[in-house]
Amino acid sequence: MFRRAAGLLDFSPRDGDQVEVRGRLAVYEPRGDLQLVVESLRRAGQGALFEQFLQRKARLEAEGLFDPARKRALPTMPRAVGVVTSLGAAALHDVVTALRRRVPHIPVVLSPAAVQGANAPAELVRALQSLYAMEPAVDVILLVRGGGSIEDLWAFNDETLARTIVQSPVPVVSGVGHETDFTIADFCADLRAPTPTAAAELVSAPRDLWLGAIDLLDERLGDALGARLDALGQRLDQAAGRLGRPSNLVARQQLRLAHHAQRLHYAVVARAARLAQVPRAMAADFPLKFDRALVQRRERLERVALRLRLLDPALVLQRGYAWLTDGSGRAVVSAKKLHAGDAVVARLADGEVDLTVTHGGGNDGNTSDAPPKISS
Repeated sequence: MFRRAAGLLDFSPRDGDQVEVRGRLAVYEPRGDLQLVVESLRRAGQGALFEQFLQRKARLEAEGLFDPARKRALPTMPRAVGVVTSLGAAALHDVVTALRRRVPHIPVVLSPAAVQGANAPAELVRALQSLYAMEPAVDVILLVRGGGSIEDLWAFNDETLARTIVQSPVPVVSGVGHETDFTIADFCADLRAPTPTAAAELVSAPRDLWLGAIDLLDERLGDALGARLDALGQRLDQAAGRLGRPSNLVARQQLRLAHHAQRLHYAVVARAARLAQVPRAMAADFPLKFDRALVQRRERLERVALRLRLLDPALVLQRGYAWLTDGSGRAVVSAKKLHAGDAVVARLADGEVDLTVTHGGGNDGNTSDAPPKISS
């Protein structure tokens, strides 16, 4: 297809595209080659690989692997960055260079894998899983490689790789190919970068930016601290103005304390002097008054003792009376409370006698007023 005809195309043909051409057969006479000279070209389909890509993308999207709701934000300041790519890839050099320039203090953990060929999908899966096992040492993972045809990037359309990316415990950034290249890995990753270098820049805010932010915070903190100290100093000056010098306050308190101590001393001395000055007349009459009061108390005690002796039941018993008690030791004061067969105890002047009631005076069927009969 010569330049004149190619300039009329509305797309750029790529390997794997299915197209429909129109042209003519011709012979290149110097070599005797039979040629097809293309005069026009148009798309006849997306190509076999692209059709497979679209079908797989639609199926995984229906399963929710591309759901934006599960996408995670990138860490602001990662402790370590994991990188999955080929050791010989130019993408590795681009990523490492960008990270060293922007965040040289953040370590980079490389998990190598083939990025093209039949074995590439399995190696990429193993490389990602090895970084997953290091979590939480690695906070974010970069899955990168340079540009190429759809065949070159086909490993990143693998279904197993897509599911492994979704299972990542940390955010994954996909930087595969150039800006116009899209793979299944791009849709599964938490964030897609147009190039490997851009992927590295997304996870590494420049150190100068952070240092500038720290300087700004330091300045604001210094201003706030200075303002706070000034305000507290003014309050202290105001309080000092209201209180005066602390030494003067202490001196006044000491003076008041000395004054109270002196008053207390004089009060104690005066009280002791008053107690010592007992009237002599009172001192002379005290023994006589004490003896008289003692005689009066003794006479009252003798009168009370006489009355108590007169009430002694033993004197009554000596005159021939008896004191009856029931089986519980309670005094029997009424004949109506006794019944035939009750046991009573008669206490006399010189001892006790056990008695039995033979004719009760209570409600035992006897209607006469005769007193109860008791036998010993």
